[in-house]
Amino acid sequence: MICVLTLTILSVVMGKGQQHDFLVFKNNRLLLHSGALLLADSGYQGIHKHHQNSTLPVKKKKGQPLSAEDKAHNKALAKRRIYIEHVNRRCKVFRIVKDVYRGKHKNYSLTWRLVAALVNLRYDGI
Repeated sequence: MICVLTLTILSVVMGKGQQHDFLVFKNNRLLLHSGALLLADSGYQGIHKHHQNSTLPVKKKKGQPLSAEDKAHNKALAKRRIYIEHVNRRCKVFRIVKDVYRGKHKNYSLTWRLVAALVNLRYDGI
């Protein structure tokens, strides 16, 4: 979870084994303020059931092109989400996060939290 205004990593949550991000989001039960805006990608279809104030890109229906409004919405959302993707890239500069994790599984979330803390420390104020 990343704050769009400050680009700091607020929370890191892990699931056991290979799990989809949305499944991890549903299972962890983070306490989110109802007024907080969530910017999510297409993998989070159905997030409106869990958090009303969320924004997803509009997907194209089979055999029908996207309207100009939908394309503009997707482009505006992508412009806001690109900063979040840059923070993800900053984390993946650390090789332990990017490559296959060979440590103990109980330490995996600790590793991610340490990387998030280092990223926050390094890029604080940018």
